[in-house]
Amino acid sequence: MNFKTFYKYYFKNFLNLLLDESNKLYLDKIALEIKKTKKKSGKVFVFGNGGSAAIASHFSLDLSNNFNIKCLNFNNAELITCFSNDFRYENWIKRVLEIHMEKKDVIILISSSGKSKNMIKAAKYIKLKKNKLFTLTGFSKDNPLRKLGNYNLWVNSSNYNQIENLHQIWLLFIVDYLKKITK
Repeated sequence: MNFKTFYKYYFKNFLNLLLDESNKLYLDKIALEIKKTKKKSGKVFVFGNGGSAAIASHFSLDLSNNFNIKCLNFNNAELITCFSNDFRYENWIKRVLEIHMEKKDVIILISSSGKSKNMIKAAKYIKLKKNKLFTLTGFSKDNPLRKLGNYNLWVNSSNYNQIENLHQIWLLFIVDYLKKITK
């Protein structure tokens, strides 16, 4: 496939994914839950692995800076390696939540595949504690993480970059939407 053909194919596919309205209701619900959490002086926790961790950091910073809510992501190497060493990698997020999560907090878990063990274990803990959980996934519609969330944004794709880019667009859309509705 030549560059021109790939370019057209890639961005047409991405635009179709972006304009798919099946997640529109969930975007609104997540934004309103975050707004309620702020009113209750709660926190937002957001976690991801790899590229999704970078998205979590970006969203956390923008949400805190623009919406004046405590949004935390714990993406520092010292914490992750310490908790992974002491509790195993698949338990590090759950352990962070055991220490820091309160009933009034909401949690966002980002996993392109929806199969990351650390996300699934954290989601089961969140569900047990009855906190609100939002998931952002892709690949299979029946992925394990998606089944555990209260609201689930899902990208109908198996392309990591398109999934992660849409996750970032959606989360930053929520920031901008919250800025608009709270002026």
